Amino acid sequence: MGVPLSYSFRNLWTRRLTTLFTISGMALVVFVFAAMLMLAEGLQKTLVETGSSENVVIIRKSAATEVQSGLDRYQASVIETQPEIAMGADGQPLLAKESVIILSLPKRGTDKEAYVTIRGIGKSSLALRPQVRLIEGHLLKPGSSEIIAGRSVAERFKGGGLGETLHFGLREWRVVGVFDAGNTGFSSEIWGDADQLMQTFRRNAYSSVLFKLRDPSQFDAVKKRIENDPRLTLEAKRENRYYAEQSEMMATFLRILGTSLTIIFSLGAIIGAMITMYAAVSTRTNEIGTMRALGFRRLSILGAFLFEALFLGLIGGCAGLFFASFLRFLSVSTMNFQTFSELAFDFALSFDIAWKALAFSLIMGFVGGVLPAVRAARMNIVESLRAT
Repeated sequence: MGVPLSYSFRNLWTRRLTTLFTISGMALVVFVFAAMLMLAEGLQKTLVETGSSENVVIIRKSAATEVQSGLDRYQASVIETQPEIAMGADGQPLLAKESVIILSLPKRGTDKEAYVTIRGIGKSSLALRPQVRLIEGHLLKPGSSEIIAGRSVAERFKGGGLGETLHFGLREWRVVGVFDAGNTGFSSEIWGDADQLMQTFRRNAYSSVLFKLRDPSQFDAVKKRIENDPRLTLEAKRENRYYAEQSEMMATFLRILGTSLTIIFSLGAIIGAMITMYAAVSTRTNEIGTMRALGFRRLSILGAFLFEALFLGLIGGCAGLFFASFLRFLSVSTMNFQTFSELAFDFALSFDIAWKALAFSLIMGFVGGVLPAVRAARMNIVESLRAT
């Protein structure tokens, strides 16, 4: 004979104050767990969406990022001759030779500074990145000291807004436009003319070469030719894969941090659930004895108490996930460990995060309720009925 579910629900309602405290504790743990996973997911999503599978990034071998890379003009000219490069509407190759520099700029409303990526672009850079659109001002003029700033830079950094001026490299750079790159890392960059930036910082090598493939399936062929060319010491990567690799270290750190914090907080939630369930067993000793006398099996009583603990965990998990979902409307910024520049991104909630959070809440409920449930199931009928 099985114990009706209504029995468990009535008992939880009778002890609604302790039930609420237990659910709140579990909800807090799930909130922290989901928030850290959403933070890592948002970072990874932002960087992955920055790149396109149709574009190829060429950097120096063993260089993890464009900042560490260098291609001289001869190597860049060799890349330009690859037959797999797509042509633009003007009949010119969709290829851009770019220079990347990291500079420290002051933030708005504070004395603190943060590193920002300054990207020197070519005439095809915008065509290679259709997700970038100008929202204020106009595009920079090649060969000038004009720059355009990403939306995040314009909002967060002094001198980054339209019409403002930034001073670096012993020159004044005027912001003539602000662009929005959606949920990508480009929104956290400043763009200027590549040749002007290289001249200002006395560089004679580009950081990378970016081009679009005629056919994305030709990537393996062009990669093999470039990496085996004895004149070059370069490697080719799909642009989306290149940016995905940049997110791996930071995303892994956030996930480890989130898991560690969650384990620490979950101990308190599990203890709270265990105390709640032990108290329930203690106050219902007579009821347990009566149910055993009426013919309810030990396994049924075990299942009833375990169901209560799992139900507490599920409600706590749903509550924590519900409040964590509102983090999707927040934007945060942090330093990317691999580029050392600031990156703005949003929290991202996925189905994978949701089921992991709910599964974790059920695990907390099970661990907190299994021992009290076993105690209830093992109670002696006579002793239970005599208890006052």
